[in-house]
Amino acid sequence: MTELHANTKHEARPQQRPGTTSEATWRYAVAGLAASLVGLGLARFSYTPLIPALIAAKWFSASDVVYLGAANLAGYLAGALAARAVAARIGAIRALRAMMLLATLSFFASSAPVSFIWFFAWRFLSGFTGGIIMVLAASVILPHTPASRRGIVGGVIFAGVGLGVAASGTLVPLLLQQGLPQSWYGLGVLAAVLTLLSWWNWPAQARGDTASSHHTKRRHTSPAARALLIQYGLNAVALVPHMVFIVDFVARGLGQGIAAGSRYWVLYGLGAIVGPLVTGHLGDRSGFGPALRAAFLIEAAAVLLPTVSTAPVSLIVSSVVVGGFTPGIVPLVLGRIHELVPHSSEQQRATWSHATTSFALFQAAAAYGFSWIFAQTGGDYLVLFALGGGGVILALAIDLGLALTTRKA
Repeated sequence: MTELHANTKHEARPQQRPGTTSEATWRYAVAGLAASLVGLGLARFSYTPLIPALIAAKWFSASDVVYLGAANLAGYLAGALAARAVAARIGAIRALRAMMLLATLSFFASSAPVSFIWFFAWRFLSGFTGGIIMVLAASVILPHTPASRRGIVGGVIFAGVGLGVAASGTLVPLLLQQGLPQSWYGLGVLAAVLTLLSWWNWPAQARGDTASSHHTKRRHTSPAARALLIQYGLNAVALVPHMVFIVDFVARGLGQGIAAGSRYWVLYGLGAIVGPLVTGHLGDRSGFGPALRAAFLIEAAAVLLPTVSTAPVSLIVSSVVVGGFTPGIVPLVLGRIHELVPHSSEQQRATWSHATTSFALFQAAAAYGFSWIFAQTGGDYLVLFALGGGGVILALAIDLGLALTTRKA
C-alpha cells in the first residue's frame, strides 16, 4: 500500500516547465547515481585495487586474478544484452532494485576463496548487474528531464561510477588493514546502505517501460548512428588498460607497492567523479557531436601518456583524465544518440541498448585479449596502453572520416 500511495503521488505531479529541472528529477538522478555507484563503481572497480592483495594472500595466481577481472566484463556484456528483456518482463524499476541487491550479495559471497569457479561466477554476476543498470538507469530517468538539462543530469547519474572508484581506492587500503575478507564485508555493507537509500527514489513508472519498448519496430538507422556504436566500442578498448591494470602497473610493474597503486586509483576515481559532470555540461552547451570528437582526442593522449613517461606527473595526468572519460563518455554518447535519433524515444532507448552492448562486447574482448597479450609478453604493461590508445584514435578517425564523407556528399 505504501508503494502504491507513493506511486500515485508521483504520477500526480505537474509537468515540468521547459528549461527547468524539478526537485523530483534531481531525486531520480541521485537514485541513478546510487545505482551506478553500486553496480559499476563498486561492483566492478573495487576489484582493481584488490588485485595485488588477492595475489599476495595467495587466494589466486596473478594470471587467475586477471581472468577473474575479465569475468566481470563478460557479465557486463550479458547484462547489457539481457537488460531490455528483463525490463519488459518485470519492469525497469524492479530490475534496477534487484540488480543493486544482487551486486550487494556478490561482495559478501566473495569474502572467502571458496574456489576459482565460485569467484568467477560471482564476478560474472556482479558484471551482469552493472550491464543492466547501465542500460536502464538513464533510460528511466531522462524522460523526466528537460532536453536542455539531459547532459548534466546524465552526468550526475554516471558520477556514481567515479564515486565508487574513489570510495574503493580510499576504503580498500583501510579495510585491507583488517584483512581481505573484511574488505569484501565493508564494500558489501556500503552497497547495502546505498541500495536502501535509493529504494524509494526511483520514478514511479518509467515512461515507455513496457513490453512494447522491448519489441521496438525496426527503423532505418543512419550511418552516423551505426558508426557511433563502433566508436563507443573502440572507446571501451581504450579504457581497459587503466581500468584493469593501472594499480597493478604501479604496484608491481613499477615496484612502488599497493599503497602507491591505490593512490593513483583514487586519482582515477576523482577524475571519474568530475568527468561526467564536465562532459555533460559541455554537451549541453556546445552540442554532443563536437564534444565527443574533442573527448576522443584528449582521451587518446591520456591513454598513451604512460608509454612516453612514467614520471609521477605523467601518471597523475593520465589517471585523472582517463578516469574522467571512463564515465564521462557516457552522457556524450547518450546525448549524441538523442541528436541522431531525435523523434522516437523508443528508438533512442533501443539505440542506447545497442551502444551499451557494443561497449560491453569490445570491452570484454579487449580484457580477455589484453590478459592473453599480458601473459605472452611476460607482463609488458606498456604494450597494453599503446593498444588502448590505438583504439580511441581509430574511433576519432571514423568520426572524422564520416564527417568528411557527409560534407562531400
